[in-house]
Amino acid sequence: MLQIKNFIGGHHVEPGSGQYLENIEPATGRIYSQVADSDGRDVDAAVAAASDAFPQWSRTPASERSRLLLDIAARIDANLERLAHAESVDNGKPLRLARAVDIPRAASNFRFFATAILHFHSEAYRTDQLALNYTLRSPRGVAGLISPWNLPLYLFTWKVAPALATGNTCVAKPSELTPMTAHLLTELCQQAGLPPGVFNVVHGLGAKAGAAIVAHPRVPTISFTGGTATGAEIARTGAPMFKKLALELGGKNPNIVFADADLDEVLKTSLRSSFENQGEICLCGSRLFVEESVYPAFAERFVSAARQLNVGDPLDAATDQGALISKNHLDKVTGYIRLAREEGGRVLCGGKTPETLPERCRDGYFLAPTVIADLPAECRVNREEIFGPVVTIAPFRNEEEVLGWANSTAYGLSASLWTQNLNRAHRLAEKLDSGTVWVNCWLLRDLRTPFGGMKQSGVGREGGEEALRFFTEPKTVCIKT
Repeated sequence: MLQIKNFIGGHHVEPGSGQYLENIEPATGRIYSQVADSDGRDVDAAVAAASDAFPQWSRTPASERSRLLLDIAARIDANLERLAHAESVDNGKPLRLARAVDIPRAASNFRFFATAILHFHSEAYRTDQLALNYTLRSPRGVAGLISPWNLPLYLFTWKVAPALATGNTCVAKPSELTPMTAHLLTELCQQAGLPPGVFNVVHGLGAKAGAAIVAHPRVPTISFTGGTATGAEIARTGAPMFKKLALELGGKNPNIVFADADLDEVLKTSLRSSFENQGEICLCGSRLFVEESVYPAFAERFVSAARQLNVGDPLDAATDQGALISKNHLDKVTGYIRLAREEGGRVLCGGKTPETLPERCRDGYFLAPTVIADLPAECRVNREEIFGPVVTIAPFRNEEEVLGWANSTAYGLSASLWTQNLNRAHRLAEKLDSGTVWVNCWLLRDLRTPFGGMKQSGVGREGGEEALRFFTEPKTVCIKT
């Protein structure tokens, strides 16, 4: 059976413990590989390798760093089918989604930051006739990068690419539930000739390997994407050590539909924003609010369309929705469906495992797309992150009411707003407590824009120039003239 080892100092090495974790294919419930169960010893070795590589890498010309990252991007493109298949098996997502979105976007991350560093600029200020002030930006050192299981390679490279582009070295930890594409990326980096120690990967549990990265005194920068509770723990550890933190955390995102919207486009896109990747995207719209004049007809169409989504083998080209990531996560999501019924909700569709799964997937972690109505805005199901194919739907009367509902949770990651009224779009976009507001679209991303959340959805911003700034330390130089 394949054993996924750590990648330290340019080599694949056994974990110090000699122990491995089971890696389970979500679609079948069966073990298909093993992943290193690392601890502080492995993190120490990775940090030492990254620290040794930092002086040379940080002085490498931007043009050479750019060339290497572009080479890695090209190798991701060339290995699209292999990477997409690995991600589908590892994660349970439909192969067509990994092939069309996740892997191409991983290549785009490397390509974007490889070219962005060639155009980075800094400000200069003339202080009357006395002095000239300008800002230098230097890489910060070893970056600790911890990524989640839902978009394994896409979000992993979202952190690795800007860290390396700006001259940092890194110790990265993918989720122990989805280690395969990060492992394959180490092979591509070797082939591209990335210097040893520049990019290190330590696999294992967050409580051991992840915590050791966060607490390590020689790791001044931490970028984490994951749950809010874990983010809070990272902040408690990192803040007293004055680490620079970017925490992209949970979401409970509203999807607001006004009667004047293009309802055909709303229906098509809202199905994606509710159920894409089994609803396991932090940006999914899990609360659907529809203006009451069109609510009955739209709710009927939405539920009918949700019922028609094909839940099945992720490797089947006809599959719309694959398996949830694990048995524990499936139990969590179905627990919220039970809670919804207790809170007075009415399950309009879904809520259980489909009966039409192929034989290969009989023991997998599947849940039919679920739509729940008649829940009050303040109930737990409408306030807590579920992170599965579950969406609540409710009518609203006016802007004031829906704005209050939309902003009523502790989260503020994203929102979608559907209207043809331009004044209303600008007015509500400003008032929504969300780091990203999509108007008449969803998940339309420009890598140049800042990305991050408000409230308990996180602190700091990534993406574009914000990422280049995050991974560098500013220094002001003042020269008397």
